[in-house]
Amino acid sequence: MKLKALVLNCTLKKSSEVSNTGALIGEVVKIFDKNEVQTEIITIADYKIGHGITEKAVNEEDEWPSIFEKVKEADIVIIGSPIWLGEQSSITTQIIERLYGGSSLTNDKGQYIYYNKVGGVVVTGNEDGAKNVSRSVIYALSHIGFTIPPNVDT
Repeated sequence: MKLKALVLNCTLKKSSEVSNTGALIGEVVKIFDKNEVQTEIITIADYKIGHGITEKAVNEEDEWPSIFEKVKEADIVIIGSPIWLGEQSSITTQIIERLYGGSSLTNDKGQYIYYNKVGGVVVTGNEDGAKNVSRSVIYALSHIGFTIPPNVDT
């Protein structure tokens, strides 16, 4: 059975635009491909994601529930974020909030749904803040139940 990786690209640009975050994610996908990991990239800016700390739709246009289903199916979840003013993108913050909203759910074995899922982060930017953003995202993923192996940031 192949491992499934889901990469949530939290660039502020749509997938039709060139982004540094997308380019670095492409390098990560090459490594996954070499290791026969099935990978899907979702560029969050292409979707209408409502604000809130819940896995459920917060309005009729909210597309988060369909993305959340893919998170539940993945073995590996990577968040890609650019740096803006030394911080993670606003989309990254929004996605962490939405992931947090589902953290109390359990699977059919009674385990929290992020149990035994690996989390990681890809950070791009031309300014200071990469370690800060990596630390923030990795802590958030760990806090809600993802397993964080060593050196999982790039």
